[in-house]
Amino acid sequence: MKLIRALLNRLSDSLFAAVPVRLKMAGDRARGPALRLVSDKSGATSSADAAPRRTPGQAFSQLDSIDEAIRRSQAWFLARQHAADGFWVAELEADTTLTSEYIMLRRFLGLVDLERERKAVRYLKSAQLPDGGWPIYYGGPADISASVKAYFALKLCGVPADDPCLVRARACILALGGVVAANVFTKIALALFDQYDWRGIPSMPPEIMLLPKRFYFSVYAISYWSRAVLIPLLIVFAHRPICRIPAEQSIDELYTTPRRLVDYRDVPPFKKDAAWFTWRNVFITLDAVLKLYDRVPITWLRQKALRKAADWMVTHMQGSGGLGAIYPAMANSVVALRCLGRDVDDPLVVKALREIEELEVYDTVSENGERVEAMHLQPCFSPVWDTALLLNALVEAGLPQDHPSLQKAALWLMARQTRTVGDWKVSSPQAEPGGWYFQFENELYPDVDDSAVVIMALSKLRMADETRQRESIRRGYRWVMAMQGSDGGWGAYDKDNNRIVFNYIPFADHRALLDPSTADLAGRCLEMLGTLGYDKSHPAVAPALEFLKREQEPDGSWYGRWGVNYIYGTWSVLAGLRAIGEDLTAPYVRRAVAWVESKQNPDGGWGESCLSYADPAYSGKGDSTPSQTAWALMALIAAGATDSFSVVRGINYLIRQQRKDGSWEEIRHTGTGFPRVFYLRYHWYCQYFPLWALAMYRNIRTRGRTRADELRQRARETGRFRFD
Repeated sequence: MKLIRALLNRLSDSLFAAVPVRLKMAGDRARGPALRLVSDKSGATSSADAAPRRTPGQAFSQLDSIDEAIRRSQAWFLARQHAADGFWVAELEADTTLTSEYIMLRRFLGLVDLERERKAVRYLKSAQLPDGGWPIYYGGPADISASVKAYFALKLCGVPADDPCLVRARACILALGGVVAANVFTKIALALFDQYDWRGIPSMPPEIMLLPKRFYFSVYAISYWSRAVLIPLLIVFAHRPICRIPAEQSIDELYTTPRRLVDYRDVPPFKKDAAWFTWRNVFITLDAVLKLYDRVPITWLRQKALRKAADWMVTHMQGSGGLGAIYPAMANSVVALRCLGRDVDDPLVVKALREIEELEVYDTVSENGERVEAMHLQPCFSPVWDTALLLNALVEAGLPQDHPSLQKAALWLMARQTRTVGDWKVSSPQAEPGGWYFQFENELYPDVDDSAVVIMALSKLRMADETRQRESIRRGYRWVMAMQGSDGGWGAYDKDNNRIVFNYIPFADHRALLDPSTADLAGRCLEMLGTLGYDKSHPAVAPALEFLKREQEPDGSWYGRWGVNYIYGTWSVLAGLRAIGEDLTAPYVRRAVAWVESKQNPDGGWGESCLSYADPAYSGKGDSTPSQTAWALMALIAAGATDSFSVVRGINYLIRQQRKDGSWEEIRHTGTGFPRVFYLRYHWYCQYFPLWALAMYRNIRTRGRTRADELRQRARETGRFRFD
């Protein structure tokens, strides 16, 4: 075995020596010397103490190539830190649906901006597939709902029906089943313009606001994002407003059956299952009863419910980030305010619109062979997430624990820690504020994932005010621990938000109404515990391990709820297992390692398509990407498979793919909003995850352990961040 490992190491050196000439850096190394390896001291040595540079033309060894890649990546990031506040943030890109909805919103409000629309039209046309439809992730097929929204938005902007773009789109949409095949949220958007009948929309009476918070069907029994989106819609459903549009902007041509002949009982979401009794059929029958009630509601009860919904909505809009700090909820809140009689110049409406406008992204697209300005919308901002993940990567990559850039970022993060009781209090009444949210501001909705990653980042630094640092970590740790579910896992925003029967409600055809415990979050929380110096003796670990063993797929992988997909979930779990000192030779861990290695592509990288959410047969399959390759590498390294030839090939892939400026390029969606319906492209996933993976590998090869391992060991020895 030793001879085989030695042979592989020699082969890996030859692989890295064969890295293209542009990475041997005869010219680019003039920017600065390579970083020395991380020292055993609490802070790493700086580039000023680095070893002498090689002469031009001298071959690089494996570690030289990695060292150079890390140096370039670090420089790329340090040049992009927000100068005043210290955070990092990159674009969070979704698909065309948000831009289409934004056009509809401004038309509904009568706030037509022709210049905005012209740039949005360019964006929508540039994103159209050759078959005429629009996808919901890069490389994906045409999606009926995204295509219907884009088609209608283009018509609202004045694009004629005989435009080649719409001719192709119409053929595609009709082939996919037409308007009636679209999802519920698309139909709601169309109903606001009388392009779909309100009879075809599921009933959601505002009276549900009057149910006790702990009642089984309370609005607090669904996820944060569903609650923030739904409550404004309760007001909209009660008023059923309609914005009249010219006949030439209608989309009657997208119905496979003439609209007047559509039987809404026989199309989604009301088409019943063939079996006599299913939960879906039960809820469809209940919806028919609710529709009867909607015709003659109890007036005083309806008004009381609407007042409560309005009060909830206005209260939750008080922050600077908009309702829920996510576009769908923010847009619904504006429509609801108009239903309540507020004018477009009302201060609250103006504030909400300004928060939405901040989500606009201006870029360029190709039009007739030229680059022209276009506009699209991102769903929200991700500064806390970007900053916390990058801090972890930079510490692993060798920046000193007291580096000024890290200190500035840490202070910014600590200022984002929540101090207000949010909706999570209903499911976890014993918890006290202390978590972190995802966006610039979302005080009422911290989440476990962000909180765990921030806590890990803060605990790896040496800060001037150690008392404040420790207190911040303590509050965050206690909030995360209080959010552990009864099943041993963690959800993102609420505890035990797992009443799966709700996903059969007609309104929930996206199957994302809930926030149950997931393997990737359980892995993250175990990693947080290990980073703070805890081990398997911590009382939260045993139930978490049992949860993870139950959740493991038969092939050895774990599902990734918040990243695409099984590669992401498996990395998160294996990182957590290493951190708390699990036996990495355990059969279930080795099965996970074997699965990761089996999914490597011929080019040495890893990739996974969003299609794996709809069809598990595509688990771990897809074109290689820098971010997913980094996850796979970190999974293997965490599981102790550093000598694996798969790791050598993966590291080589990342080195080859790095550009001269130190960055990587990635165009695929590797983040997840809602599985099967909404995906995200974090523009910096392809930057900080490769840096992190390269640094972990370098440290393992040169020191026998990662920087995170060293800091965990120190935390265990000192007890500095243990609070129980």
